[in-house]
Amino acid sequence: MKVVEKMSDPLSALGVLTEPMRRRVYEHVALTGGEVSRDSVASALGVARSVAAFHLDKLARAGLLDVEYRRPPERRGPGAGRPAKWYRRAAGEVSVSVPERRYALAAELLARTVERAGAEGDAVDGVLADVARAHGRGAAHELRAAASGITDGPGVESVERLADFLARQGYEPRMSEGAITMANCPFHALVEEHRDLVCRMNHAWLSGVTEAAGLPPGTARLDPASGRCCVTIAT
Repeated sequence: MKVVEKMSDPLSALGVLTEPMRRRVYEHVALTGGEVSRDSVASALGVARSVAAFHLDKLARAGLLDVEYRRPPERRGPGAGRPAKWYRRAAGEVSVSVPERRYALAAELLARTVERAGAEGDAVDGVLADVARAHGRGAAHELRAAASGITDGPGVESVERLADFLARQGYEPRMSEGAITMANCPFHALVEEHRDLVCRMNHAWLSGVTEAAGLPPGTARLDPASGRCCVTIAT
C-alpha cells in the first residue's frame, strides 16, 4: 500500500466533509464496506470519473480513506497499464472537541491498569500511578531526547519545550514566574464523577512527562483549583 500524505489537524480533516458531494462520496464508500474504484464511485453517484477521483483523493489526504494501488484481476501481464487506485474507509477515527479532551488516553491508561493489576494482584491505585507515569515518560520522548544533552540542569529552553508539548496535549499551559498552570483539563467529564482517581492518574502522567523533560522529581504537584487543571508544574 502506498503511503498518502495526510492532514494532521482533525478539525481540518472533518472540514473536508462539509462539501456536499464529498460527503456523498464518503458515505458511499462507508456503506460499501469494502474497496471501491474511481469508476465504481462515478457510476454509483452519477458523476464524471474526474469528479469522483478529485473527492476520493481529498478524503484520502484528510485521513478519512485509505488508498491501495493495484491492478484489477482482469488486467495482468505486459501492457496491463499502471495500477489503479482503490479506496476504503480508514480504520482509524477523527474526533474534535473544544476545549480539547483526551478520554481515549484515560481509557488506555485505565485498561492497562486493570490488566496489570489483575495479572499481578496488586492494588489498583499503585498500578495506575506506575502505568500513567511510564506512559507519560514514553509520550514525551521528544523531551527526553532533548534533555539527554543537558549537563547543568534544565533551563528556560527546556521549560518552553515542556510548555509547547503540554499545549499540543490540550492542557492550555500558562507560564508565570515559578510555575506552569494549565487552563484546560483534558479529562473534564471524568473528573466530574471520579475526581480523586482521575486527578491521581493525571498527576502521575504529568510527573512522567516532567521527568522526561529532565525536571527534578516532584516538579508536577497536585494543586486543585477551580477552572483549571489539578496539577501545577514548578519551574
